[in-house]
Amino acid sequence: IAKTCSALHCEVKDYTVDANIKLDVPFIKMLPVNAKIYFKQKNKFKVESKSIAVLPRQHFNQITSLLENANKNTYTALISGNENIGTTSTTVVNIIPSSDTSDLVLAKFWVDPKQNVVLKSQLTSRSNGTILTEYTYNSQLLYGLPDNMVFTIDMKKFKLPKGIATDLHTTKPKTQTPEKERKNGKIYIKLANYQLNKGISDTIFKK
Repeated sequence: IAKTCSALHCEVKDYTVDANIKLDVPFIKMLPVNAKIYFKQKNKFKVESKSIAVLPRQHFNQITSLLENANKNTYTALISGNENIGTTSTTVVNIIPSSDTSDLVLAKFWVDPKQNVVLKSQLTSRSNGTILTEYTYNSQLLYGLPDNMVFTIDMKKFKLPKGIATDLHTTKPKTQTPEKERKNGKIYIKLANYQLNKGISDTIFKK
């Protein structure tokens, strides 16, 4: 797991990237949103958009924090076997927090040992339930930065921005359509125009 960290921001001091965010969530109809994402070591993270951008902020960059701290006393990392994702054989790694008071309950990573990148992750937390994330890489594979991310979220737990009016947490009659009975939603994020290690002022994250 420490080797995987070398491909996940450990050589990236900061970056900015353009994001296109598409929402597929029951009861919500939104056009795709464009945003700019800022990241700076350690764990400074910001999303700027002229519209409401919905994404699991905590889980977006939590993978970095977990992998950087996997060798410390805060987490225990266990290899649980191998599993294919498409034609790629991955090593499955479970990360368990040492503290019972941690918001994170369990993290599970499917790691491509040849490319040293995570192809899929599943984070279960007390605050947001289970979020499954799938990653595809292209332009920034060397740095472990994905070009596409697909989040599958637990609608009962996921916290939507206050500006979005929705009744997804209410009980619906049995006559509702199968679409509205879905328990999961998806967030699709396309990332382009990475700018790596150009230097980002700390003031960006204070605005």
